[in-house]
Amino acid sequence: MSALFHYAFHVTSLEETRAFYTNILGCIEGRSTETWVDFDFYGHQLSLHLGVPSPTTKTGKVGDHLVSMPHFGLILPLNEWNKVAQRLTEANVVFELPPSVRFEDEPGEQWTMFFKDPSGNAIELKGFNSLSQVYEK
Repeated sequence: MSALFHYAFHVTSLEETRAFYTNILGCIEGRSTETWVDFDFYGHQLSLHLGVPSPTTKTGKVGDHLVSMPHFGLILPLNEWNKVAQRLTEANVVFELPPSVRFEDEPGEQWTMFFKDPSGNAIELKGFNSLSQVYEK
């Protein structure tokens, strides 16, 4: 990898944030203070700071669904995506869009799910059989 993605945003509780991002999403905690915590988000850096999270609205059209905007996420190999989907399901995380396949048997076939962290930050995780398919037309 030649570059890492960094994203900083607000959360309402560092305790809930730590539990969610480490125990459910499988992130590794990095540095922290009393007001923020960093996570290794599958090789990318998230910096979560205490504050008021940005508002979201269900204005993103995904197939027949409206999903929260803005949102962030990851594209994972399908086997890893399945593991995370299972952890989210077992933790009774409420899905905005439950794990499902889009563009089945078409270029760019992908599995997706939308959910929010405990502070209401919207997240999408995509799974691909091969990451070489991400930009297929």
